[in-house]
Amino acid sequence: MHQESGRVSVSTENIFPIIRKWLYSDRDIFLRELVSNASDAISKLKRLAEMGEAQLPEDEVFRIDINFDSDAGELIITDNGIGMTTEEIRKYINQIAFSGVMDFVEKYKDKAAEDSGIIGHFGLGFYSAFMVSDQVRIDTLSWQEGAEAASWQSDDGMEYIMAGSEHDQRGSKITLKLSEEGKSFLNSSEIRSILDKYCNFMPYPIYFHDLSAERKAAEDAAKAEKKADGEEPVEEKEQLPVNNVSPLWLKKPSDCTDEEYKEFYRTTFKDFREPLFWIHLNMDYPFKLKGILYFPQTDNVYESLEGRIKIYYNQVFVADNIKEIIPEFLFLLKGTIDCPDLPLNVSRSFLQNDEYVGKLSSNIIRKVSEKLNKLFKDQREDYESYWHDIGIFVKYGMLRDEKFYDRVKDIVLFKTVDDKYKTLSELGEEIYYTPDAKQQVTYIQMAKKRDLEVVIMDHELDNHFMSMIEYKNEGKKFKRVDAELGGKDSDSDRTEAYSTLFRAVSGIDKLEIKVQSLGEESLPAMILESEENRRIQEMRKQFEKMQVKGEDAMDIDSMFPLQQTLIVNEDNPLISRLHALNELPAQKARAEEIAGQVYDLARLGHGSLTAEDMAKFLKRSTEMLQKLAEQ
Repeated sequence: MHQESGRVSVSTENIFPIIRKWLYSDRDIFLRELVSNASDAISKLKRLAEMGEAQLPEDEVFRIDINFDSDAGELIITDNGIGMTTEEIRKYINQIAFSGVMDFVEKYKDKAAEDSGIIGHFGLGFYSAFMVSDQVRIDTLSWQEGAEAASWQSDDGMEYIMAGSEHDQRGSKITLKLSEEGKSFLNSSEIRSILDKYCNFMPYPIYFHDLSAERKAAEDAAKAEKKADGEEPVEEKEQLPVNNVSPLWLKKPSDCTDEEYKEFYRTTFKDFREPLFWIHLNMDYPFKLKGILYFPQTDNVYESLEGRIKIYYNQVFVADNIKEIIPEFLFLLKGTIDCPDLPLNVSRSFLQNDEYVGKLSSNIIRKVSEKLNKLFKDQREDYESYWHDIGIFVKYGMLRDEKFYDRVKDIVLFKTVDDKYKTLSELGEEIYYTPDAKQQVTYIQMAKKRDLEVVIMDHELDNHFMSMIEYKNEGKKFKRVDAELGGKDSDSDRTEAYSTLFRAVSGIDKLEIKVQSLGEESLPAMILESEENRRIQEMRKQFEKMQVKGEDAMDIDSMFPLQQTLIVNEDNPLISRLHALNELPAQKARAEEIAGQVYDLARLGHGSLTAEDMAKFLKRSTEMLQKLAEQ
């Protein structure tokens, strides 16, 4: 076969459906693209003026107007930017994927025409208009002196008609004749919502006009004016742009007040609880990045993560929670990040260049950890007051990110049952904890008598967190407060009698029984469970969730045997009375009834009484009270 070389051809008929259906997966993206193009057109003209290439009036006011006419089924986007000549239409519109931005930067590169502030790069965004349109028309007038207005029109994006135009204002007007699909979801409210989502912080004022509604309002006003002839006409209110052209993240942190930060948080996230604190990101090296990250009030619980950290590209919204930039654990924060160096793909929705994005992510994590360390060092009291809300975030981050763990390991706090906060270094090698301070109050009181400090670990994340701390800190060991009671083992000969009695009432032949001296004021009996067994039971719960019934079912009881010890307090008067009753054959049933109640009380205090056994316990309690009342 002869060697052959050539150029790969691209068929518009084949690639265009891909652009419309797959490149932009969300229908509302088209408006972001068209408004972004309008913003680019203005930025190009401003850049030319700064370079002395274009002359503009001193009072020049740039703007973007969006007119929606539901009666006519039209949506019109107008700007007063750079405009296009007929030749530029041929170059930028008729050639798919020819980027006007890249061409502009290349043309003026010798005059330092950086592309900062200009959004588009791939030359495809315009064609997203056909996602909602049966026809798209461009009317445009270039900034160049002597330029003639031109038009471009297409019904499908493949065949077009170019001609002159009566457009007499510098800039471009894009008119969309909406398709039935476009009409079905686009209305005044939806357009405002799209603008709020994608264009809320674009750098030039955007004005939205609902032409159908304005016509109706004008007609109603005319009728009212006839009825109220002679009255003072109502003064029309000045229309305000729908966007904020100067978001707070663009300001220097030193120029922002606390109230400005709080107001920006309220309006951006519709959360009227004040944020705890915030981090103002303002980086120029190794990449440009600005933004504000807020630590919200969370009550230490998970909330919806949707839309919590918004990513912008030159003030244009790109997406929520891009995991390549923002690690998952940072989604518990709320904020805005604007990075003009983002390596976006052609739809401006996903990222390229993993190495660059990885460095960006690492720098954000570093900034967050630096803020936390500074708060701990300079404002420890405030930091402790925040811990109830930020504790879950810090622990989750330590579990998920090794570098974050290393940066904050010395400032992670543990709340004690006495409402004090301790760091890991301020606690002993053996750390006693409780998952429920109210339920385990008796155990806690006994621990206090032994001068032991007890911390509260009551979140579902804490089991994993404690295991990680033990793994990374040799010598540190967590023990639940009911793992040791501190009593002295008795040398009484009653142990065997108590063992026989409590094994009978519990139905557990291998129940371990210990008789200890715990003091008269302590409960008659308590459950002791080793920390190792508690963790085994946590594993048991996970296996039970995966259990498959039938012949292949696992023997959960054999795999994860329950190993608890019943500590009988020989100092308690009830236990002494119980022993006496148990020695009398006629009182055997009475002794077993009391022993069953004592055992269930111990399980209740330990937190291991099942729902079924709780029902039996309550029934027995009622019966015993009735007998007492009848005596």
